[in-house]
Amino acid sequence: VSTQSTGNGQHDGVNEVMLNRADVYWNRGSKGRFVPRSVIVDLEPGTIDAVKGSEWGGVFNPSNFVHGASGAGNNWAKGHYTEGAEISDVIVEVIRQEAERAECLQGFQFVHSIGGGTGS
Repeated sequence: VSTQSTGNGQHDGVNEVMLNRADVYWNRGSKGRFVPRSVIVDLEPGTIDAVKGSEWGGVFNPSNFVHGASGAGNNWAKGHYTEGAEISDVIVEVIRQEAERAECLQGFQFVHSIGGGTGS
């Protein structure tokens, strides 16, 4: 799906085949709007707020943003055993809900931090 540079989730392509294949990564919303099938997770709420406030922030499903209370402070153990453990059930529930909205679930793609921070 090609979206306009304004990040409004509208399909601006003319290829019907591509539009039909859009359902792999996008949910069709109201008024012809496409919403990415994504769950965005971070222990740091500021990072999630930056995504929400960006030009593309409005295209995502607001209920698919999950964040911790304060982040892990670059401490792997804190991120894994305390902050991360506190929100793991919420993350699994949001992923389950997103999977149930799919007509024919084909798989999952995970993208995580590799350039620094606790997630690397």
